[in-house]
Amino acid sequence: MSGTLNKVMLIGHLGDEVKMHYFEGGGCVGRFPLATNETYVSKQTNERVTNTEWHTIVVRNKAAEICEKYLSKGDRIYVEGRLKTRKWQDESGNEKYSTEIQCTDFTFLTTKKESEGQTASKPTTPKQIDNQQMANEPIGEEDDDLPF
Repeated sequence: MSGTLNKVMLIGHLGDEVKMHYFEGGGCVGRFPLATNETYVSKQTNERVTNTEWHTIVVRNKAAEICEKYLSKGDRIYVEGRLKTRKWQDESGNEKYSTEIQCTDFTFLTTKKESEGQTASKPTTPKQIDNQQMANEPIGEEDDDLPF
């Protein structure tokens, strides 16, 4: 195989609200922390141990606006994307690195409101917005010109 692959798939809970940054050209970026957990039973103590890993998720433009509108701390989300490492200098001139997940697709799994018993009717991804609109259109055979 001669190609490479940079793909991340995560299911986790938002650790904070989506933080937005708007640019002069009309674009925007949203960032939020995502917690994923690993649970196992320790062989030494026979106790259940849970380790939490924190990821910084970056969404852009319309997807960022959708996340800001519908997501809040504690919500569960599925995220697909790629790893991106940024490098910068702090105030002291030291080089710092940060690895982020550049989100390419997402699906809202549960929201805080839904888990508290309230139902929220909202589309979960931009793709599902189109699918929901198409689902409301009747499907008929009047345009079918297939011979079978």
